[in-house]
Amino acid sequence: MVEAPATEEGWFALHEFRSIDWDAWRNAPRHERDRAIEEGRSFLAHREALATAETGDSAVFSVIGHKADLLTIHFRPTLDALSTIERSFENTALAEFTTTESSYVSVTEVSGYVSDAYFEDDEAEIDDGLRRYIEGKLKPEMPDDEYVSFYPMSKRRGEEYNWYDLSFEDRADLMAGHGEVGKQYAGRIKQVIASSVGFDDHEWGVTLFGADPTDIKDIVYEMRFDEASSRYGEFGQFYVGRRFPPSDLGAYLAGESVPTGESADGDAHATGTHPDGSHDAHGDGSHGDGRGHDHADASGGSAHGDHPHGEEETGGEGDHPHGDDSQAGDGDGTSDEEIRGELADLDIYAGKPHGEDVFATVLYSEADVDELFDEVEGLRGNFDHYGTHVKTAVYEGHTTDRTAVVSIWETGSAAETAAGFLSELPGIVARAGEESGFGTMGMFYETIPEYTEEFVDTFDDVGEALAEMDGHFETDLMTNVEDENDMFIASQWRSKEDAMTFFRSDDFRETVQWGREVLADRPRHVFLA
Repeated sequence: MVEAPATEEGWFALHEFRSIDWDAWRNAPRHERDRAIEEGRSFLAHREALATAETGDSAVFSVIGHKADLLTIHFRPTLDALSTIERSFENTALAEFTTTESSYVSVTEVSGYVSDAYFEDDEAEIDDGLRRYIEGKLKPEMPDDEYVSFYPMSKRRGEEYNWYDLSFEDRADLMAGHGEVGKQYAGRIKQVIASSVGFDDHEWGVTLFGADPTDIKDIVYEMRFDEASSRYGEFGQFYVGRRFPPSDLGAYLAGESVPTGESADGDAHATGTHPDGSHDAHGDGSHGDGRGHDHADASGGSAHGDHPHGEEETGGEGDHPHGDDSQAGDGDGTSDEEIRGELADLDIYAGKPHGEDVFATVLYSEADVDELFDEVEGLRGNFDHYGTHVKTAVYEGHTTDRTAVVSIWETGSAAETAAGFLSELPGIVARAGEESGFGTMGMFYETIPEYTEEFVDTFDDVGEALAEMDGHFETDLMTNVEDENDMFIASQWRSKEDAMTFFRSDDFRETVQWGREVLADRPRHVFLA
């Protein structure tokens, strides 16, 4: 008999698919429709805000196609909590205009493929990155990405190909190859996979989230050619939808395009998506629970074990990378591109750090620097599994008590995803771009070792001059705790014009010219607002 891999279960998941009785809706009196909208909006908003639960997550999506109109997804610690959600909705006026087309019940899990040490309770062998990964898998938060695809699947048990007749080693090899396909979509696709063995008609429920729906199509398509799917995968119905905030329920029922971008709840809207199509880094909060780490074992096997996909996301959420060419600006419509162009006219390099094809995210912490470095080192080990990861380092402040954590990636979405994990580091107090005013102009310098002390002294002189300038909030020289010659200067200003006045000054030009003689490479000035 083939031995079953060990599993550990976490939160339970409910996917509910409902259709609207459009004839009944159109024929209903206005006051009945108003009541249905208000009660439906209140129900959904309370679920998303966890007003009736301490932990979990919920979201609502408009379903495209004939299979349903609305999809609600709920993650909760117990089955009883999901049962209560189902029954509570039936008590709303909106429920009278809907019918349930389908539903799916499952529970998150990690399996023995993740780590022998974890299931053998060998605490000494479990690093912090693995703990974060497992915690994120067992207690998922809803990614902020706009589009969703859900489908159930099972592993084949036919006469010729039977997944459950394979040895543990053979299954691990197949899942490792499956995971390699998924890694190509790191930062573009996030997934929540939950087991439904004994709960529903298939063995897993797969929920894919992405900012671009074609990425969802592409990853499923490519994985069909992988042996783990081509020989052993069996799939149920697929559903695709677009997330919208509960406050847009009335607009949805009126046939308007949602999300409208005019949330009445005070946030950009619940998905973290702005009206112009860009995305917040965290939507309604940082998702830094470890969700999305692809923590492969020593053999490079999939972190999912028997799960239908290898891990394909870096974790976290959002498509609004700091330091890229997006329309970040200072609130007056000024874009990163325009600012970089003005700096280039001044012979100041203002691209992305360490080259034009990489992106940075910067967070600040007030935690003990040694404690912070230990945590970052654990995360960095997981980041290194991805080919898009360039560098993650800790920079200690020179004149402030803050420490900067800088993570550099080849893609903006990967940098954003990493920010979700980094936001859970101890003592995090801010992120570059979240400060008041114009934000941060980040400057990366690598000095020739014999000039490092002189460079620091010169910065002190510049810092004194900056302190007297109008519109200057704070500038600090921060040093890489692993390399004293690698420095990051974070400079915060009230407005773009205040910052540009400094960069146009003779004092700054002279400093840059002097720097070319003492730096190991050209300085990198990066707009991070």
